[in-house]
Amino acid sequence: MVDTRACNQISQVTLGERLTLEEFVAVARNHAQVHFSPAYCERVRRSRAVVEQWIAEERVVYGTTTGFGQLCSQTISQDETEKLQEYLILSDCCSVGEPLPEEQVRAIMLMVLQNVGQGWAGCRLQVLEYYRNFLNKGLTPFVPGEGSVGYLSVEANIAYVLLGGGKAYWQGELLEGGEALRRAGMAPIRLGAKEGLSLISGTTSPTGLAALALYDMLQAVKCADIIGSLTLEALKGLISAFDPRVMEVRPHRRQGETAENVRRILQDSQVIEEARGSHLQDALSLRCIPQLHGAAKNILSLARETVEIEMNSCCDNPIVWTDGRQSQALSACNPDSSYVGMVMDSSAIAAVGVAKMSERRNNRLIDHNLSGYPWFLTPNPGLNCGLMIPQYSQAGLLNDMRILAYPATVDCTPTCGNQEDYVAMGYNACKKAAEVSEKLEYILAMELLSDYQAQGFMGTDAARSGVSHCIYQELARHIPPLDQDAYLNPHIEYLRELIHSGKLVQLAEDRIGELK
Repeated sequence: MVDTRACNQISQVTLGERLTLEEFVAVARNHAQVHFSPAYCERVRRSRAVVEQWIAEERVVYGTTTGFGQLCSQTISQDETEKLQEYLILSDCCSVGEPLPEEQVRAIMLMVLQNVGQGWAGCRLQVLEYYRNFLNKGLTPFVPGEGSVGYLSVEANIAYVLLGGGKAYWQGELLEGGEALRRAGMAPIRLGAKEGLSLISGTTSPTGLAALALYDMLQAVKCADIIGSLTLEALKGLISAFDPRVMEVRPHRRQGETAENVRRILQDSQVIEEARGSHLQDALSLRCIPQLHGAAKNILSLARETVEIEMNSCCDNPIVWTDGRQSQALSACNPDSSYVGMVMDSSAIAAVGVAKMSERRNNRLIDHNLSGYPWFLTPNPGLNCGLMIPQYSQAGLLNDMRILAYPATVDCTPTCGNQEDYVAMGYNACKKAAEVSEKLEYILAMELLSDYQAQGFMGTDAARSGVSHCIYQELARHIPPLDQDAYLNPHIEYLRELIHSGKLVQLAEDRIGELK
């Protein structure tokens, strides 16, 4: 899972050692300041010295003294190496469509710093200082987000601002790149040999987008445990389905942890205690919470492990290898985005599973025949629709999610005159994961709205759990009693932000300690 509280408390991050998902999000989303460690700076200087030696020796090195892709057999003279890098950036600025959100552009820049800072890429430290200043000063390049197979075009729009081209946001205003640099106290620079290639090659955009989407998914599935528990209580469900003995005989770790979460959330609920033995078993959307949520957490945990490895890797090509005695340019394919692409495709499928169960639980709350409560949780159904239509919205969002859950990485459209005859398509997998995570948050928010409204119809004086009480108390500060039809969008947006910001998790964990 993720530590939201720790993420929100991080104000600065020093690159040079292993970067965690929480630290990554603190920079990309929360604008934590970025510093370079002495080890980071030394690694960068060492690899740059190797590249400059190769140029002086007139070695043939891919993308440094040769063309790119299918043009790798075309050699470039020493006096044209800088122009080669500039032309590369210009030719690759061809992504299209709506610009990426600020946090995603920041995530990509942070990934470039991580990629090059491993010491195997060959950029000058001065170039990386520019990206660090972009992050710390809040200068955000304008980056059209459509049209990448995993690298190049998205990153090129960021790199072009270094040259004074393109566009960038400065203090909320979209400016020409050179003007944005000037206002931020910087001037355009020229790229040296290999630098343009290192800035745009690699898995930097897929990994940056994946990190943000995965953080939100991990948080959302923890919220699903909380919201699912509130629904179990509202429907007077049986806690026996979460018995540790049930988990022991099917010992998937995260299934057991999910059941433990539910038991802890409802440990002091008199409603749940009174429901013991009242019926034989609940519907699957209630009693199968540990099994489905646990399976989703399994996928997301693997995704976290994979994304964090990628965050702390060098994904450039070629690799500037040196052991201090000899050096070599190793041309291979660490820019392949299969790792992050495949785990984010899988994560999208896991998120759909959590969302479809949430919608079914919500449907049980609003259906009089299933819950025993008034239709659509309104005291006067007929004149009022109550919470009828949020379930429609859930259905529409779920349809979107199912479309988005189709794996991007199963596709392969060759590029570059068949020099790149296999293409991973990891960028699209990671880009759509961000949409999936947002829609999951909305679906959970609508279930939570029904949980909150159902309290008025439970017909018992039995006390809710302490966690339920704290959450409903917080919701009551923002959502008035829904005695008649009302404008629901602001309430749904508030509840979604409660999930997205991590506050819902904090409300529960402040009461019972960290959830698993």
